[in-house]
Amino acid sequence: MLSGLYLITDDNGDGKLLKRVESALAGGANTVQYRAKNISAGERLTVAVQLRELCHSAGAKLIINDFVELAKEIDADGVHLGQDDMNISQARQLLGRDKIIGISTHSVDQALKAESQGADYIALGSIFPTTSKDTPQVVGLDALRKVRRAIRVPLVAIGGIDISGADQAIGAGADAIAVISSVMQDSSPGIAAREFALLFNRKLDRPRGRVLTIAGSDSGGGAGIQADLKTISLLGSYGSSVITALTAQNTVGVNAILPVEADFVTAQLDAILDDIGTDTVKTGMLSWGGTVARVARAIRDRNLLAVVDPVMVAKGGASLLDDEALDSLLSQLLPQTYLLTPNLPEAERITGSPVRNLAEMEDAGRMLQGLGARNVLMKGGHLKKEDAVDLLLIGDEKHEFRSPRIDTSNTHGTGCTFSAAIATFLAQGFPLLQAVEQAKRFIDLSIATAVECGKGHGPVNHVEAAFRYFHQ
Repeated sequence: MLSGLYLITDDNGDGKLLKRVESALAGGANTVQYRAKNISAGERLTVAVQLRELCHSAGAKLIINDFVELAKEIDADGVHLGQDDMNISQARQLLGRDKIIGISTHSVDQALKAESQGADYIALGSIFPTTSKDTPQVVGLDALRKVRRAIRVPLVAIGGIDISGADQAIGAGADAIAVISSVMQDSSPGIAAREFALLFNRKLDRPRGRVLTIAGSDSGGGAGIQADLKTISLLGSYGSSVITALTAQNTVGVNAILPVEADFVTAQLDAILDDIGTDTVKTGMLSWGGTVARVARAIRDRNLLAVVDPVMVAKGGASLLDDEALDSLLSQLLPQTYLLTPNLPEAERITGSPVRNLAEMEDAGRMLQGLGARNVLMKGGHLKKEDAVDLLLIGDEKHEFRSPRIDTSNTHGTGCTFSAAIATFLAQGFPLLQAVEQAKRFIDLSIATAVECGKGHGPVNHVEAAFRYFHQ
């Protein structure tokens, strides 16, 4: 069944098409439609053959747009037809019964006709306004819902679709999402593809999505690996872990730290990623530069969506990140970061600038984006205001999250839990904005329900927060 991220190639003519497609395939695209009308037949054939090899190596399907003879010549997986192209029966005679034939439609009537004529999938669009065609006919989400109810074959939503639009289209019944510029023109096609591909995880049974936490062990159980795995499991996903350091700590402070050798960190990473795999990664305490470099390399090489919590100081004041690790974080990990989640002291240390109000939070967040982080969540718990304010920067967008400040000293593990919850909701198919909204709700509940534990800063309450999250 055709489903998931359906990538359509563009005609940039910059010589990077194959590289972009390869990256998008690594990020999760499972169908590629080759669209190329403005080049010679010979060049089109050469690129089509190369695309077929890339797609088949990645376990993906290659669909040729319009050119049925080309699809037959290179033994592509199928062809996509427009309303004015060769009819379905003729294409079937040329290609054979085992090939995929899809067709573009703009209405329920066209979709029903295509299905009755033997189309294997229906593409409906344009769902939203788009510049990829001169005069796009915008049909909207209501038409998508109507077509979904009318047909039984897979339904592909196409036209002007970004992450938010993809989320809506899947909710309206699309089996696959066709995108062009949102992936092909992104500076990181693999990460852009991963964002879209993860949206389909909402259709999975529990545990929904896989989350890998890479962090230190907290013997007290309130933060680090322990807090992450509690969060991931209680929210309904599958958690795996790579331990970067052992700590002897409790609610009062950190008594000792034993870093894990970088080679063993790599061995843990390879063991998980080569077998179980993961949908998202959450990093916490990385301890020293060798570990940071190994983690950054794994994220880059495997096109992983990484939520990076730049843990630097424990609640009790112990340093958890040395200068070498900070240098590696800046030069190697930030450029691979999907979402950076610093608190204000961490943001000040990274940027070298004071962060004392909302304006300075935004300035620091933009600086961090300039250093390579794709998106930034500035956590404003250290602001001296009645409300706790977090600031999320998604590309050029800005979103504020406000909640009443809770008068408690039991906040151990807050940062770990918040970032782990975001990674979990991303793995479950929430777009970033919604993932942060849901994680904010969960962390507020975990702080509000914290109970006394130990003699110092007690942990947040993961269990009660999860109960209330699902039942309130």
